[in-house]
Amino acid sequence: MEHQPAIYALLKLHAELGGRIKDNKREAQKLRSDMKHVEAVLHLLQPGFNARQIAPRRRYNPNPLFKRGHVFRAVLDLLRTTQESMSAEEIAVALFQSKGVEEPTREQRRHLYGAVSASLRNNEGKSVAGDDRRPRRWSRL
Repeated sequence: MEHQPAIYALLKLHAELGGRIKDNKREAQKLRSDMKHVEAVLHLLQPGFNARQIAPRRRYNPNPLFKRGHVFRAVLDLLRTTQESMSAEEIAVALFQSKGVEEPTREQRRHLYGAVSASLRNNEGKSVAGDDRRPRRWSRL
């Protein structure tokens, strides 16, 4: 058996993932039970209430570098100061540098890139313009 260490590592990983699945199932059962209790209280307070109309939502996870709504303002300020058009990734890197973050984590980069690209797409034609190249390059109108 020449792959003994690899097989051992894969077995260990498989067991660990199985344990995490079990923990998640237990947590899901507890959350379902808690949700039923909340629905029961809603029915006590308002007997004809339809609990199916409540949409499940995730909590807003705030960005520690930018407050809500400040990303696009920072993008506009950056585009105002630069002469050439920039991609969303270049804008995100420049925003990190402006906040003094030298080496952002992968998750931080992903979140800021998503926020920048979403805000640019939402304001396209209003205050920013994107070209048809890939990756799309943005400039101020």
